[in-house]
Amino acid sequence: MRPDLLADFIRADRDRGLGSYGIQVQRDGSVPIGHRFRSDDRVNLYSVSKGFTAVALGLAEAEGRLSLDDPLLAHFPELVPVAADGVDRVTLRQLLTMTSGTSHQWFADQPVHAPDLLAEIVAAPLVAEPGTRFTYTGSGPYAAARALARATGANVRDYLMPRLFTPLDLPNPQWHRCPLGYPTAESDLLLRTAELGRFALLLVREGTWTDGRQLIPAGFVRRMATDVVDCSTGPARPSGEPDDRTYGLGVWPHRDGRYQLHGRYGQFAIIDPVRRAAVTCTAHTEREDELMAALHDLVLDRVE
Repeated sequence: MRPDLLADFIRADRDRGLGSYGIQVQRDGSVPIGHRFRSDDRVNLYSVSKGFTAVALGLAEAEGRLSLDDPLLAHFPELVPVAADGVDRVTLRQLLTMTSGTSHQWFADQPVHAPDLLAEIVAAPLVAEPGTRFTYTGSGPYAAARALARATGANVRDYLMPRLFTPLDLPNPQWHRCPLGYPTAESDLLLRTAELGRFALLLVREGTWTDGRQLIPAGFVRRMATDVVDCSTGPARPSGEPDDRTYGLGVWPHRDGRYQLHGRYGQFAIIDPVRRAAVTCTAHTEREDELMAALHDLVLDRVE
């Protein structure tokens, strides 16, 4: 990669006030190129966290601990008496893809008043048949992560420690938790730009790390961007998302075979399987669409 690859992006960030904290671009087999706009701190990745949660369930599925087609309530029979009509048909896949049909709306920056957030989620009435309507809410990924904890005996953060975080040299990552001590799963994992970059490179390499270890099954990595649901039935897309109107397992498919993990205020990990490259960015911006376009047009499009 050219050493001046980031020059136009750095200029655009300054001139347009895009609010970047840091950027890193890497191509498989090449030395990463990065730039800092401010101190190199671990920051909230917001909904990028959903991709980590999806990977955790994919690993548990590969280990035979659960299946994405499992009904949620198969893991929580004690909640059957309080579950709303139809919740018995909601699967872990539908929770991850936010197509459960639930009326429950919750995100990790909102307080939890119920004694158990999961019980509140399953008690909420359905407003659509499971699998038929996309509604952006953190309730689904949180519930899916609770099923992971029930199936494996470890919460999503602790489950990923030996399988993902430690091999990628991400020591002691912090993940905000609900009042019962479970990571919020849909948001609030804290990492540095380059640490997120290592996860992005792992996805570029279809789950095989640079030391040759297969950390994530290659088939599951491919499924993340191809096992998709239609978003056109839901509300307008969040700022900073592609216009393709599909959502996968924690990722948003994009043009030219690319896909991205995206969190509020400009947290991005954009994967380009064709170029075998990725760009990661942490930021605080209200101009997420402009930042997304700059990452594609001024950085990834120019990787050679």
